[in-house]
Amino acid sequence: MVLVAACPIRALALDMPSPLVQEILVKSILVTLNDAVASDNFAVFHAKISKPFRDQFPPDKLRAIFKDLIEKHAVFDAVVASPIVSDEDARIDEQGVLRLKGHFDTAPKKVKYQLGFIASDGAWKLSGVAIDIE
Repeated sequence: MVLVAACPIRALALDMPSPLVQEILVKSILVTLNDAVASDNFAVFHAKISKPFRDQFPPDKLRAIFKDLIEKHAVFDAVVASPIVSDEDARIDEQGVLRLKGHFDTAPKKVKYQLGFIASDGAWKLSGVAIDIE
């Protein structure tokens, strides 16, 4: 499992996104991460995350964190065509972080995720990620 999280800061409030928007958030960030792993280039992934996350984790540090996925040539872009299975109800915690936890029953390996999003630049942007491919 790979886990990355930015320093917690009080986020500006945004309303709970609809289930469709939650699915878009999850799938778009996981596909962007998949592309970063496949290309061994984290510039676009870095550009799509929240400012506090970007400040704490430049592309080279992200690459080092996800090195295991790169070395294993992990491919998990099948999440785009798979339905999300939520493991917990979506919630916005006391820090204003949108917490999404679930998995995709993809074959041959299941993709599990825990994602945190904060209000950044007026939209939900990634602030923490844990991904496990088993």
